[in-house]
Amino acid sequence: MNGPLDGVRVVVLAGMGPVPFTAMLLADMGAHVVRVTRPPHRAARALGQTDGLAERHDLTNRGVDTVTADLKDPDGIGTVLRLADAADVFIEGYRPGVAERLGLGPDTLTRRNSTLVYARLTGYGQSGPLARTAGHDINYLAQSGALHAMARHGEAPRPPVNLLGDYAGGGTVAAFGIVCALLEARGSGHGQVVDAAMVDGVALLTARLQGLRAAGLYHDEPGTNFLDSGAPFYDTYRCADGRHIAVGALEPDFYREFTARLGVDTAGWPAQNDRAGWPRLRTLIASAIGARTQAEWAEVYAGTDACVTPVFTFDEAAADPHNTLRQVFRRVDGALHPSPAPRLSRTPGRRPAAPGRGTADVEHLIESWSAGRAATS
Repeated sequence: MNGPLDGVRVVVLAGMGPVPFTAMLLADMGAHVVRVTRPPHRAARALGQTDGLAERHDLTNRGVDTVTADLKDPDGIGTVLRLADAADVFIEGYRPGVAERLGLGPDTLTRRNSTLVYARLTGYGQSGPLARTAGHDINYLAQSGALHAMARHGEAPRPPVNLLGDYAGGGTVAAFGIVCALLEARGSGHGQVVDAAMVDGVALLTARLQGLRAAGLYHDEPGTNFLDSGAPFYDTYRCADGRHIAVGALEPDFYREFTARLGVDTAGWPAQNDRAGWPRLRTLIASAIGARTQAEWAEVYAGTDACVTPVFTFDEAAADPHNTLRQVFRRVDGALHPSPAPRLSRTPGRRPAAPGRGTADVEHLIESWSAGRAATS
């Protein structure tokens, strides 16, 4: 199977963070993605230093072809323009105005190719006082308000690994926007610009919380709510061997199942929703869980509705029977590849393969894309 995006041609200007992830999502679903990289000497100068990640380990470039073009040279710009002329999607992650100065802005490219979907993925978006400001995942979380909620009560906000801003609110939302614009273009015959900002995307992810806040069911003081470690029955706990389990026993039935299997007398424990009793309840739960190892608790709660899960390492997650059966991860050349998601029944995504397929023949690419475009127009 070639995936649901088979036949979609994508040009992406190489960059850091969420841009390659967006390209990977499209490639996983069958799009032909061509990444335009700078010549090695210019790439090293732009970054100041390399990050040490070998091409074969840069998993976000799986299924992606690579061409080299010097964007400081008119010939290099000409190469990119010719690729964009034959493409369906163009993706860049520069600060606002940079692509225009290179001669690769949306006005230029869509004038040459009216059906082109031009995606711009940045931290703060194409407009506003912060549009040209540098930032990283932690800054976008702070700007959106989401970082404030990521703290235990009385502690400083604790940023997660950069999955939320870069990849969920950034790369994934950008890919969704691109597919929406592609779908619209099939009917209208016109492309459009997708302005994907990580701040916008993270803010979007808070929709449910905003509803809870409006209803008075969520407090802005972090670490005091059901889902932010405030509730003792929705948290992680240390086991006797130093490993941890995750407890998500929110609903009354699940909570009863959870406490019934702790192996201690819970008759005098505070009620589940007695907020005043939560500190004591947390201490009691921690004491009970600390008496056994993670493996023992995994056996106790296996097959139950207590919502208790061992906190796995990545290798343990890959070896877990459920994840193995569904092939959540695939090991390719020693690296754990997350499988394409979501799963489509008739046109599934591509099987993960090692990145770093070498430099593609740009003239052959342009010729084949142009032919394919002519055949479908």
